[in-house]
Amino acid sequence: MEQQPAPRQKILLVDDTPANLVILGDALQDEYDLFVATTGVQALQMVDANPPDLILLDIMMPVMDGYEVCRQLKENPATSGIPIIFITAMDAEEDEARGLEAGAVDYITKPFHLPIVKARVRTHSELKRKTDILQNLSSRDGLTGIFNRRRFDEVLDLEWRRAARKRQPLSLILLDIDEFKGYNDNYGHLAGDQCLQQVATILGSSLRRAGDFLARYGGEEFVIILPDTACEQAKHIAERMRQAVAEQRMDHAFSRVAPYLTISVGVVSTEPGQTINHQAMLQLADQAMYQAKNSGRNCAVSRVLPHNST
Repeated sequence: MEQQPAPRQKILLVDDTPANLVILGDALQDEYDLFVATTGVQALQMVDANPPDLILLDIMMPVMDGYEVCRQLKENPATSGIPIIFITAMDAEEDEARGLEAGAVDYITKPFHLPIVKARVRTHSELKRKTDILQNLSSRDGLTGIFNRRRFDEVLDLEWRRAARKRQPLSLILLDIDEFKGYNDNYGHLAGDQCLQQVATILGSSLRRAGDFLARYGGEEFVIILPDTACEQAKHIAERMRQAVAEQRMDHAFSRVAPYLTISVGVVSTEPGQTINHQAMLQLADQAMYQAKNSGRNCAVSRVLPHNST
């Protein structure tokens, strides 16, 4: 079977001088899919809408400079892994050191020496491709294809710290398939595996934002991180998931809840403060989920944690 060529990688060029964009575009367009932005704000919007594989980022720009763009990208778990190469006319050693300390992987000075630019871009693009492959293998659940518990722990920590810095709400959903042991025991483990795969697909289809995060927590449990999401919206998403699973009417003749598959859902929402950490939040989501089970299953229970303003 003929091996398919690797897809072209996407590069975002960010510079407020159109002539620089033309020069870089002419040098790179044969090998990469290029996108351009002329301001830091525009760059952040484009990354959020269509994350690139690599960013060439000018430092000296009005309103928002490259350092600030880099900082915001690196503090966001969804974009922190995108390599950034600073391009600038500032060639002092301290400038280069500041750029690397900000999180850039490389530093190219103007005027451009195009063979050097192309070589460095190629090097970091290939590293990104290999990193993505390894990251995907280590962070995915082998059965369902969604993220695994290891990646969930990493993202929860990152999102918690980001919510604390930005004083934004954060919500967590923990859910469990009702009577799954009975399903496995009576339909067989192969059918159980297929059930988990189908539920993972349903849950993923219920999420609408790129920043929402779904993972298999373990066994028949799934977890969802909802950044910048307050309680009412999180409850709405949880109920949408519960209904989506129930509406599939997957046969479960051995359930005491319903003749079809159902889930029990726990929801916790908070603005992170000093009175609680993200591990305690996870424990409270677990308690809310078990409260849903004790309330008859096939329902969602939510809790709201107060924000500590001190």
